[in-house]
Amino acid sequence: MAICDDEPKPVEWVEVTVEDLLDRLREHRNADGLTIVGIDGRSGSGKSTIAARLAAADSSIAIVHTDDIAWHHSFFSWHKILAEEILRPLRTGGPPVSFRPPAWSERGRPGAIDIPSTAAIVLVEGVGATHREVAHWLDAAIWVHTDPALAQRRCVDRRIDPVDFIEDWMAQENPFLADDRPWSRASVIISGERVPAGTSNPHVSGKACPGTLSHSHGQCPVGQLSDSV
Repeated sequence: MAICDDEPKPVEWVEVTVEDLLDRLREHRNADGLTIVGIDGRSGSGKSTIAARLAAADSSIAIVHTDDIAWHHSFFSWHKILAEEILRPLRTGGPPVSFRPPAWSERGRPGAIDIPSTAAIVLVEGVGATHREVAHWLDAAIWVHTDPALAQRRCVDRRIDPVDFIEDWMAQENPFLADDRPWSRASVIISGERVPAGTSNPHVSGKACPGTLSHSHGQCPVGQLSDSV
């Protein structure tokens, strides 16, 4: 199930705290004062868990889930919407930003995707969140490294979607990621293989690469989520 031969295969992990990881991300702060970070990885890799832990440590963090944009639109062809309706407004005018996807209105889903005026860091989380079509809007990128078989097993174990839907999704996700190679743009690579469910105070391991998004090309040091307290 490997999606690409050149995806980094971590052999060593550098442990850092959640706050240290946040500090490393803040180093990429844009001149406008806002830091936009993409959190990418395959389905079931631990992206949303990592985003939630970062947000729990800093009240100025807002999260955008790409699944909310993709909902009843397209598995992976939503990057133009993300760029034009969320990232461009954030970059040109700053928060607050509010966007109600057309599919929400068409299908009666309430609410909107909201980034409040208090947001200093915006985490864009989802498969394809750091895609090359939107990478230039981002200040930093995280790739969550998880064994493909483990990631798929997590998706099945959640019992949210039927197995045939998951298999259909993966059949499109794997070539999508292999073509885009999001790990090659990562500022930080984190392992999601030991994301501990229900742990309130985990350690996040990871080490940001020096320089900009284009620096690493998949060669940066890597990190791991640990269940130690």
